[in-house]
Amino acid sequence: MSPIDQDSIRQVLNAVKYPGFSRDIVSFGLLRAVSVNGSHIEVQLVLSTNDTAVAKKIQSDATAALQAMPGVGRVDVKIDVQAPAQAPAGAVGAQRIEGVRHIIAVASGKGGVGKSTVAANLALGLAMDGARVGLCDCDIHGPSIALMFGGANERPTADDDNRILPIHRHGLALMSMGYLLDDGSPAVLRGPMVTRYTQEFLRRVVWGALDYLVLDLPPGTGDIQLTIVQTVALSGAVIVTTPQEVALIDARKAAAMFEKTNVPVTGLVENMSYFLCPGDGRKYDIFGTGGGEREAKRLGVPLLGEVPIEPTVRESGDTGLPVVASTPGSGAAGVFRQIARRVRTVLPTV
Repeated sequence: MSPIDQDSIRQVLNAVKYPGFSRDIVSFGLLRAVSVNGSHIEVQLVLSTNDTAVAKKIQSDATAALQAMPGVGRVDVKIDVQAPAQAPAGAVGAQRIEGVRHIIAVASGKGGVGKSTVAANLALGLAMDGARVGLCDCDIHGPSIALMFGGANERPTADDDNRILPIHRHGLALMSMGYLLDDGSPAVLRGPMVTRYTQEFLRRVVWGALDYLVLDLPPGTGDIQLTIVQTVALSGAVIVTTPQEVALIDARKAAAMFEKTNVPVTGLVENMSYFLCPGDGRKYDIFGTGGGEREAKRLGVPLLGEVPIEPTVRESGDTGLPVVASTPGSGAAGVFRQIARRVRTVLPTV
């Protein structure tokens, strides 16, 4: 008989689907705690929903799955149901943001693939082609846009109606938790407050008339991402990955989330695609090759671009001016401009 431990319990819960989705409750980020005391299992789930039937279904399915484990006695599945942030009064389902023509989510299934770098340079590329662009950093726990655009010590102000005025840098309207925190201070917030801050950034910021509002989503496919796609009318999503399979697996999860919520995937970006040695001109496929192209074909979406590894990309982000603006003649900047133009082709403003 296999031992009852946290790993075996997680494995069982991986088979419990979120109602209406092909994804499981673990990969959706609902599992918060697991405890085992002999044959007694206790599981803590956290769920943001106003639909009590969803919570009951998940609790029932999880309980049944755990009770089927050999040697299990008592099973307690506890669900902390938290109301998601409210859309504007009278709103039903995904809503547009006043004055914004297209809202584009930049997403990844995992961290570390350069999603924020892609979001920042995509926004700048769109603006440099003449569009009116805003960039909202929806990664509340790990904000990076304030650093990447400089002015991290600036603080947003409010208008006479107590609405938030965005920071303006390099031709973009910007909002990030990084503009509200002192340098190095963490955002110590639980799920409901994170959701609330995200909705405040989207709904209470005076974005003005924009052709594109780019959303830099947090990595993964959890509560925050679901709340955004369910409450904001997205025109499309850009999925960011790197060439190796471990990143592509998570890119598929992100694409599946948008598919299930009826958000079109505008295309896929392969970041850190290759390194072109300046000394001998040789191309080195450090993380493998062709993964992004194969995955784009599998998903049936365009491969928007393959961004090379260049020191200037990192240096530019660290010094407050993304590479599209700081080093426009670089190979990476050229690819980012190409990505922006391809996005404009799919989501035109005229």
